[in-house]
Amino acid sequence: MSEIHLEQVTVTVPTHDGEREILHETTLHLVEQRIVLIGPNGSGKSTLARLVNGLVPATTGRVLVDGLDVAREGRDVRRRVGFMFTDPSAQLVMPTAREDVALSLRRQVRDKAERLASADRVLADFGLEGFGDRSVHALSGGEGQLLALAGVLATEPSILVADEPTTLLDLGNSRKIGGLLLGIPQQLVLVTHDLELAARCDRALLVRGGRVERDGIPAEVIEHYRRTA
Repeated sequence: MSEIHLEQVTVTVPTHDGEREILHETTLHLVEQRIVLIGPNGSGKSTLARLVNGLVPATTGRVLVDGLDVAREGRDVRRRVGFMFTDPSAQLVMPTAREDVALSLRRQVRDKAERLASADRVLADFGLEGFGDRSVHALSGGEGQLLALAGVLATEPSILVADEPTTLLDLGNSRKIGGLLLGIPQQLVLVTHDLELAARCDRALLVRGGRVERDGIPAEVIEHYRRTA
């Protein structure tokens, strides 16, 4: 299992009336298979999750992924850490589903024809058989998120960070994507408002006001959040 270390990390951003600290000093050692971040909007949970692959840089302190410093070895870290956005359109960049997955496979499979064939196999593995020629803009929300997940996992990361991946989905698709995420072999760092999904993880962090307020067994952290929301 991968290891994620945050060592005395803060995140500060400039504002019109001075700097604002959106993540107060945080030290964490994350080794569990499925880690969930919960908390209200604007609490800092997405900021914390995005530190793991450098989408948000630490202002002070260090973020390490399997011993690699995200600030200094970002390219190597990003090969280990896949990222899944709330809106799949943020990461579906090619015209068709097949081409989008093939783009993710470009490092592993050099031959173009073989790469496209491999992309079709990946699509089939995610329940998207026959979708190869489908425009990424013609997919439903659930199909788009399935394609986004397929593309990210095709790169064979050791960690997947998923930032509210079910927020825009209906109940059925939300459950489908949630179930798939919890079943992947990669270490999962999940940001979600879905407390049922959160309860199925191994460790929960409640983030509020830019601080990790609670850290522990999901059922206990969720109960505290419900009482104090």
